[in-house]
Amino acid sequence: MVVRKRKKILKKRGHRTAGYGGQKKHRGGGSRGGRGNAGLHKHKVMRMLKYDPDHFGKKGFKRHFVRKPRSINLDELNKIIERLIEEKKLKGEMKINLTELGYDKLLGNGNLKYKITVEAKMFSKNALKKLEELGCKAITVD
Repeated sequence: MVVRKRKKILKKRGHRTAGYGGQKKHRGGGSRGGRGNAGLHKHKVMRMLKYDPDHFGKKGFKRHFVRKPRSINLDELNKIIERLIEEKKLKGEMKINLTELGYDKLLGNGNLKYKITVEAKMFSKNALKKLEELGCKAITVD
C-alpha cells in the first residue's frame, strides 16, 4: 500500500488565501516585474513615460572652460587692509595687489576707509567711481 504525502496546498483547499496572506502572491518579487527601475525600457515603459519622462538621456552640458572671476567688495577689502596694517605688512606707500591675494575683480559694494592704490585685473564701474571720489588709484594688471 502506497502512502501519499499531503501537500500544503491540498490542506489549504477551500480557504481563501491558501496560507499566503491577503492578495500577495507567494512568489517573492516575481509578480511585480522586477525590482526598482528594472524594465523601464521594456514592460514598464508606459509607467516611465507617464511618471518619469526625463529618466533617460543627457541633460544640458558643462562649460568647463568658462571661469568666473573671483571678486571682492570694498567692504571686504577694508577688512583685509586693516588686518595687513595690524600685521605691519602694509605701511608707507599704501599699495595692495588683489591678484596676489587671489582676487580678479574689485566690486563697489560698501565704502573704502583708506586712501590706497589698488592693482587688479578688473574693476566694476561703481568701484572705479568710489575710488576716484576718495582719491585712490586703480591700476589694471594683466
